[in-house]
Amino acid sequence: MKRLVLLSIAAACGLANAAELYNNGPVVNGPGANAGLSVLTSPATTLGFGAQTTANNRVADDFTVAGGGWNVQSLDFFGYQTNAGAFTFQQASWSVVSGSIDGAVVASGVTNVTDGGRMGYRVSETTLTSTARGIYKAQADVTDFSLSDGHYWLLWSLTGTAASGPWQPPTSDARTGNAMQSIAGAAFLGLADAGSTLTVELPFAINGMTAAVPEPSSYMLMLAGGLAMAGLVRRRRKQD
Repeated sequence: MKRLVLLSIAAACGLANAAELYNNGPVVNGPGANAGLSVLTSPATTLGFGAQTTANNRVADDFTVAGGGWNVQSLDFFGYQTNAGAFTFQQASWSVVSGSIDGAVVASGVTNVTDGGRMGYRVSETTLTSTARGIYKAQADVTDFSLSDGHYWLLWSLTGTAASGPWQPPTSDARTGNAMQSIAGAAFLGLADAGSTLTVELPFAINGMTAAVPEPSSYMLMLAGGLAMAGLVRRRRKQD
């Protein structure tokens, strides 16, 4: 009965399981024209950016935490290896730094990734039916860490078993942004498409739970809900 009461308290207070806290997508187009595709449109010419751990190439993008902080439990990365035909990613090397790209490291790791499914395909305007560049979600179940409210950067690279890549596609909406890249361990520089010279954003997602502490009134609701459930269980036992 104690377990039942605790579960009731958690439900009453809204203490949910891990959920998506932040998404910097979209990875591919939604319903409608070119659904399930990330389309390279002229004058852009870069299908993907190098994010190969073996070559010491890394990419990065920023995000902001607000509302009382986060408890991070997993990270989702999105990439492709040309002509792989299946999920081929092995590990993600990642770090979260505070403030600027050169800020203090808050959390980091080298984490095995699992197959989160094929999201769609990276294609050009003239190869809309190509399946050579399947974009997959690489899920990294990281050691839990906490982030207080503030501005952060996520830095990452990937390993895979196929010969080409891993390659990092930009977001499918082709919006401009402030993503960065480090080539062969050099300093991070702003990332831009080679043809259009426009800056880009990179898709990634952060999962976990918010760390906000409930107000005193919420604790009262928790207690009331738990006591009510306990009373209901007692009445049912007496009736039985």
